[in-house]
Amino acid sequence: MSLKKFPFFAVFGVLAVMLAISAPWWLPSYELNLTARFLALSLTAIGLSLLWGEGGVLSLGQGIFFGLGGYVLAMNLKLADLAPGDMPDFMMWSGVSHLPAWWAPFRNPFVAVAGVFIIPAAVAALFSWAMFRRRIGGVYFALITQALALGFSTLVISQQGTTGGFNGLTDYHTLFGFDLNAHATILALYWLTLGLVVAAYLGVRWLLASRFGKLLRAARDGANRIRFLGYDPMPYKVVAFTVAALLTGVSGALFTLHSGVISPALIGVVPSIEMVIWVAIGGRNSLAGAIIGTLLVNFAKDTISTALPDVWLYLLGLLFIIAVTVMPKGIAGMFAAFEGRKGEVRS
Repeated sequence: MSLKKFPFFAVFGVLAVMLAISAPWWLPSYELNLTARFLALSLTAIGLSLLWGEGGVLSLGQGIFFGLGGYVLAMNLKLADLAPGDMPDFMMWSGVSHLPAWWAPFRNPFVAVAGVFIIPAAVAALFSWAMFRRRIGGVYFALITQALALGFSTLVISQQGTTGGFNGLTDYHTLFGFDLNAHATILALYWLTLGLVVAAYLGVRWLLASRFGKLLRAARDGANRIRFLGYDPMPYKVVAFTVAALLTGVSGALFTLHSGVISPALIGVVPSIEMVIWVAIGGRNSLAGAIIGTLLVNFAKDTISTALPDVWLYLLGLLFIIAVTVMPKGIAGMFAAFEGRKGEVRS
């Protein structure tokens, strides 16, 4: 294939990945940590692009799955630093005398890592099956997921003795015996995060190119029409919601490793809406656009909220309005127009 015919997004993607691989050699440690955090968040955006952009299902409650992945791993991290019989510090401060039974399995790091994948996916599969079998969708589905995000964050805050309450879980140092503050571990986690983002991008892109992807888009554009053709749209939406939740759970776990904390401030209604805004600004029909939107919005958030903390939420709302009214296909739409393929923003 000649360079002239090579897809612009593919060239851009290869260059971006090469740049990201080399980042530890030219980025200061603080910016490298920020990049790792935001790369972790882009897994959530890839899942939302699959669910919302391709499946037409808007979820305003992805913070739930982000929190499940983050808390499951954080429980292991808290227990890993303790001697047998010891209790996490916040439990002792809250007067809890015994380790809760549902904490005990996560003392094993392999169980915790498996839980990062399995628990968000299982919760999402059960929830979406219950919703889609009753043909609940559109704005009603969005509102229900938003209400669940609010309920989940409120539950976590109220259970101070077992979840750390408003402060969440923090102050941990090892994973599988490796020091999380060691330079080698930081680099390994950065490249692991980058590798998982690339794998998720390629995996979801393959999924969308398959028969599943075609039927998912058909269900989005006309559910009754594919029912007339003999297909049930429910399983395709359930799988899309489950895959999105799984990616969001992994995103939450990786973010917890890079940031050193998981708390209700990261899993409630506002963070869930912010996740949707990243994808809207990047382009909800483009996996690459969702990643770009996540990185740009979060780097802007870090810069602006540090200098002007009261301005950021207003600016974020303005960006969302601009994305919806002026750039409905987001940044990816601008790339497609530049490439001369306006309207074909799927990458």
